Amino acid sequence: MSERPFRYDLLQQSGQARRGVFHTPHGPVQTPAFMPVGTQGTVKGLEIGLVRETGAEMILGNTYHLSLRPGEQIVRELGGLHEFSGWRGPILTDSGGFQIFSLAQMAKITEEGAVFRSHIDGSKVALSPERSIEIQEALGSDVAMVLDHVVALPNEAEVIRQACDRSIRWAARCQQAATRDDQAQFAIVQGGLDEKLRIYCAEELGKLEFPGYAIGGLSVGEPPPEMYRILDATCPVLPADRPRYLMGVGRPEDLLEGVRRGVDLFDCVMPTRNGRNALAFTDEGTLRLRNAKYQTDKRPISPTSPERVRQHSRGYIRHLFMAKEMLGPILLTLQNLAYYQQLMAGARQAIEEDRFEAFYEQKMNSWRNGDE
Repeated sequence: MSERPFRYDLLQQSGQARRGVFHTPHGPVQTPAFMPVGTQGTVKGLEIGLVRETGAEMILGNTYHLSLRPGEQIVRELGGLHEFSGWRGPILTDSGGFQIFSLAQMAKITEEGAVFRSHIDGSKVALSPERSIEIQEALGSDVAMVLDHVVALPNEAEVIRQACDRSIRWAARCQQAATRDDQAQFAIVQGGLDEKLRIYCAEELGKLEFPGYAIGGLSVGEPPPEMYRILDATCPVLPADRPRYLMGVGRPEDLLEGVRRGVDLFDCVMPTRNGRNALAFTDEGTLRLRNAKYQTDKRPISPTSPERVRQHSRGYIRHLFMAKEMLGPILLTLQNLAYYQQLMAGARQAIEEDRFEAFYEQKMNSWRNGDE
């Protein structure tokens, strides 16, 4: 693994918060960083140049969805996921493990892998650790996630333990299946809300010397303080010289809570999904643009909004949503992704200046004034 073109440089810390750089074949990623989710080879609603304009440096694709449509071999024939999507920076692909969780009612899990029904046409799909890596290598992402077994929380202790042990075994199989030197694999720490199990999983995966480590199986319904408790237990056990990725999280406050505990990478559909549903993230907190109080509001969403968003009033953007015009979701998706990038840039600067805790407190206080 050490010969592969991936490196994490830890530049500075402020408390447990880390400022670093993750080097990949498609360029460096300044961390802590938020990665927009482009499940099907596109960040919903935005042309790829607009995604770049928000300040994003790394995006996500999804193994399960792209293998079903258009198929990983078609993506390969069209030059791989970078060429296919037009995104020239680093790309991380999720393994399909979350789909095993989200399609659990249609899935059968064995030691070999998962078999479930396609959400598109009901056909049978088999996803093993080896198959997941085969798909991700065809897609050509910079980072491939190992296949893990995600279970709902809360759950029976034995169910969580079995899924944790299986995730460790599957991670080793993913590692053995790798054939590309220009693709790093990140292992995924599981273990539910059991601190000892999380520590055990992190230690076992650490022995396998992956180039990066993710914390998975959180933000699946548990209260935020429970997630923070697990991060407190898990992050100190992860190798300090490798990037740490908290999967599927989340709200702006969750990002800062993660950074505060030593997390480097985040992804979530929240900024894009909420943008499509008329909710804007700002330093004032969240704005629900369908509220009647914005009908004649001449102000822009925020003084720090991208210029394409700032040139329109809140009243106009509200009108777009009420009239079901597609421009409304586009503008708020752009707003939210840019806001998340601004938040991470602010966090990086605060860590460099060793004032992250003050930055954290200031943001937390400012968000208490929104519509929620």
